[in-house]
Amino acid sequence: MTPAAGRDHGLDSFPMASTRRLVLALAAGAGLLTAYAAGLATPRGGSADPVRPDSSLAAAAARISASAAEPVTAEELQQAAVTGMLSALHDRWARYYPPADAQAQAAAVEGRFTSVGLWLRESSRHLVVASVTGGSPAARAGVRPGDVVASVAGAVPVSVPQAADLLRGAAGTSVDVRLRRGGRALHLSLERVEVGERPVSSRRLAGGALLVRVESFTRGTGREVRAVLAAEPHAQGVVLDLRGNPGGLLDEGVEVASIFLHGGAVVSYDRRDQPAQTLTAVGTPDTTTPLVVLVDGGTASAAEVVVGALQDRGRGVVVGSRTYGKGSVQETFPLPDGAAVELTVGHYRTPLGRDLDGVGIAPDVQVAADAPATVAERRAATVLLGLRASLPR
Repeated sequence: MTPAAGRDHGLDSFPMASTRRLVLALAAGAGLLTAYAAGLATPRGGSADPVRPDSSLAAAAARISASAAEPVTAEELQQAAVTGMLSALHDRWARYYPPADAQAQAAAVEGRFTSVGLWLRESSRHLVVASVTGGSPAARAGVRPGDVVASVAGAVPVSVPQAADLLRGAAGTSVDVRLRRGGRALHLSLERVEVGERPVSSRRLAGGALLVRVESFTRGTGREVRAVLAAEPHAQGVVLDLRGNPGGLLDEGVEVASIFLHGGAVVSYDRRDQPAQTLTAVGTPDTTTPLVVLVDGGTASAAEVVVGALQDRGRGVVVGSRTYGKGSVQETFPLPDGAAVELTVGHYRTPLGRDLDGVGIAPDVQVAADAPATVAERRAATVLLGLRASLPR
């Protein structure tokens, strides 16, 4: 089974890993639970037992179906039962995906999804725009990083997953988004568009360094980063920009970290009643080119795996503001009707054993979270100058 990191927070439609893939997500989940009268219920103690036809759950479903003043379908009861079971976990990432959303998740893990172009993060009191995808409906409407989310589709979301549920929808439809920018209120109608994402881009910085921007870790991201770097063999340094990157597939994160690490641990993760598993760097690395990693409060999940590995192993300098702090592991399970559920099954740790969940990663060089993006880039260029000066001649 190949581990994966869920792309979790901030993206309008989160990718869902394929059957039984591990997910480090800000989107997360629940265990395999089928119909209310024929599924599996997993008690806190451990083993899974069938829900008996004569159980209180089945009896309640039958009574509601037969006697409630308002009619309800068996499908509605099943969905409500699954949702109720997930709430008993007190797992902030546990979620149920109806069939249509499950299909969207499967497409998104391959880099195809619907989006308005907003990437969000949670602050102490509200949701904030972490970054805006260039050329997206949100970008064209003038949304900026730092804008505060007041409401989405008429509701006030209190978490990134909740906001993602409200933002999600079919391509071609619109969603009402209200934002606050200082004392100004913004009321926008943003169209959802289908995105075929190319998550990697690059550009030269003054002084000859190469900035490699990684938006997320969808399928093929590691291969794309390698290709970009191979096409620029004489770069005077690399700035790996993971700002606003909400995560993605863990194996792609490991692939990106492997570009700069010679073997050894990248990340470890544990599951209940199982020993921890360690994923190691693979392939031929570049261990000499000066490296700076840009991060912010929107850097999460698989992106934090990359940052944590590079920082723990002394490969490069981390510049920016503290990362999000998403270190839990989720697993995705399909349901017979095409729906899906996910649930948290463990946590990951950096090579030095750090659990980042709820803590995040402190940068080596601090840049104010509300500073313009160019400030961090200039700081990164300065740090690269120092790294190049320290190279043996």
